[in-house]
Amino acid sequence: MTTTPPDKKIIEFIKKHHVLTLATAEENQPWCSNCFYAYLEKENLFCFTSDEHTRHVQHLKNNNKVAASIVLETKIIGKIQGLQLTGIVTEPEGELLKSVRNRFLKRFPYAILKDTTMWCLSPDFFKLTDNRLGFGKKLYWPYKPEE
Repeated sequence: MTTTPPDKKIIEFIKKHHVLTLATAEENQPWCSNCFYAYLEKENLFCFTSDEHTRHVQHLKNNNKVAASIVLETKIIGKIQGLQLTGIVTEPEGELLKSVRNRFLKRFPYAILKDTTMWCLSPDFFKLTDNRLGFGKKLYWPYKPEE
């Protein structure tokens, strides 16, 4: 696992958005769900909430390796941006649970009204496509040569 932090452009993109699409799979059955997230930069961790009975949480209990994406919706080619990532989702405990819950509620205070479970996505790979930097320009973390 790399200790080098992601490029600042990747972090800035993550912080500008608040919904990620989470892709899970179990027994060769894929599923996507959209989740509000808060990002903890120091820990390089996404936190989100979801109910135990949801299909994606049921998948996570047997396969916590996920893919996710965050996108900017635009029809303007020169402004297209999108982040693809992979990682592991876990249920935080102890001090980490307190920390991510506080961060999530700071960003989404109305979430306090819902009794739900907190989850953490620890990324192991990012690929940011950012056409503002040049058509099809990609930034990777950890670094990976152009495809």
